[in-house]
Amino acid sequence: MTAPLVFDEIPLGRSGKPVTLEVAPHETVAVLGDEDSGIDRLGSWVLGLDRPPRGAARVFGTVVADLPEAERLAFRRKLGYLPAGDGLLQNLSLRDNVALPLRFGSGAAPREIDGRVRVMLAAVRLTEAGGRRPAAVHEEERRRAAFARAMAFDPQLLVLEQPFDGLTTRSAAELLELARGGVAEGGARRAILITAQDLPALLERRVERVYRVTRDGVLEPQDA
Repeated sequence: MTAPLVFDEIPLGRSGKPVTLEVAPHETVAVLGDEDSGIDRLGSWVLGLDRPPRGAARVFGTVVADLPEAERLAFRRKLGYLPAGDGLLQNLSLRDNVALPLRFGSGAAPREIDGRVRVMLAAVRLTEAGGRRPAAVHEEERRRAAFARAMAFDPQLLVLEQPFDGLTTRSAAELLELARGGVAEGGARRAILITAQDLPALLERRVERVYRVTRDGVLEPQDA
């Protein structure tokens, strides 16, 4: 089975040393590092918004950046992306933020989209707050909306950047379990890459592998 995500000899950290990392099916992997570690670039490489200076990021065996634009947009439906800072549009309600990728990235009828959005808002416990704009809700509610938007297409792979900022540990654990998508043969239903500065200790048992990028750009197991 093709790995959902492979970083092949990409440079990280100040030294730019090449790093290879694979996220297997049904697996959650966390890569931790400070602001100079380079982990903030991983999401854009996965989405094909940018290319690493060396090596490649392969999603289900495909380098997304190599695809023609129309194919690249369609391919991204396999992915869910939660950017650092949540990325919600301030002029839209939480409901419309969750609906946005479905309206512009699918051929689904409005009724189907509305149904999917209701399901996602209920899953993240935002049914009552869905009509409010981001500025009118708490940080945790914004983060919950960002999770719902990332999962709107029911993707096979999730890339989550600093996903637990503004969340209690209990809420972070709840949303991570939701993101994993339940149990499938071999582990969680979705593959997930988490990039963050730190990972709450309570979540480590929900993550198969945790790495940290050292100051020298070396990727080491967290307990090394």
